Amino acid sequence: MTTLQFVDNLRDLTRGVDVIISDIWGVIHDGLKSFPEACHALHSFREQDGTVIMLTNAPRPADSVQRQLRRMNIADDTYDAIVSSGDLARNYVAARLDQSVFQLGPERDNPIYRGLDVKFAPLESADYIVCTGPADDDVETAEDYRDMMVEARKRDLTFICANPDIVVERGDRLVYCAGAIAELYRELGGKVIFYGKPHPPAYERAMELAAGKRGGPTPRERMLAIGDSVRTDLTGANTMGLDCVFVTRGIHAAEFDGVDHIDDVEVKRLFGEAKPPKVLMHSVKW
Repeated sequence: MTTLQFVDNLRDLTRGVDVIISDIWGVIHDGLKSFPEACHALHSFREQDGTVIMLTNAPRPADSVQRQLRRMNIADDTYDAIVSSGDLARNYVAARLDQSVFQLGPERDNPIYRGLDVKFAPLESADYIVCTGPADDDVETAEDYRDMMVEARKRDLTFICANPDIVVERGDRLVYCAGAIAELYRELGGKVIFYGKPHPPAYERAMELAAGKRGGPTPRERMLAIGDSVRTDLTGANTMGLDCVFVTRGIHAAEFDGVDHIDDVEVKRLFGEAKPPKVLMHSVKW
């Protein structure tokens, strides 16, 4: 029988933990405002000689993510380092500057190309696609891009997904991300390369940064992952052999509404075939 419990305080979970790899969106902010208690919890863990690496599927470089956090009054001492899917996708582009890119995404994600001599091209002549999300995620879904993806599939273009998330919360609603368009393209038979969670390279980079901060690698049993997505955070933690703290206030909030008892039936409904998380938290606090 599977027993899952809600835990109120992060401090009750961190005995024997040296490194936390934490999601950002849904854990320490909702896209519009920060969660001060969660920020305080991570800061408190660091004050006890813990290391916090933020791992985000934001399709922008880490320094751009940091500036966004500062605008939300999330202090730099909340964490030790940031790993973003934008940086990982940027490395792909940087290694192929002789090829042309069809750019799909909002203008705010343009820092992914900053400092690179990228050749941009229309869909009909580009060598590959880089997608950071819908151009207008306030109103658009993946279906708005079906015709475009059909044309891309005819040319057999590789689709670089700089944010594997399907949706994220923005305030009290959900908006679509690059992962939704990527999944549509994959359904059409297109080749997709995902950068970010739940894929191992993102976690491996986070572990490298943690090792640099701590002077050597940390055993995985002394690491803890925090996130709010079954598809990315929980799956990624399971793939890497990490215990996961699952935050229920995030993108799955509606599914957890009114849930106060987690039996086998509820575990199956909420997490499907995935290995369940170590514990649940309504929200992160110390």
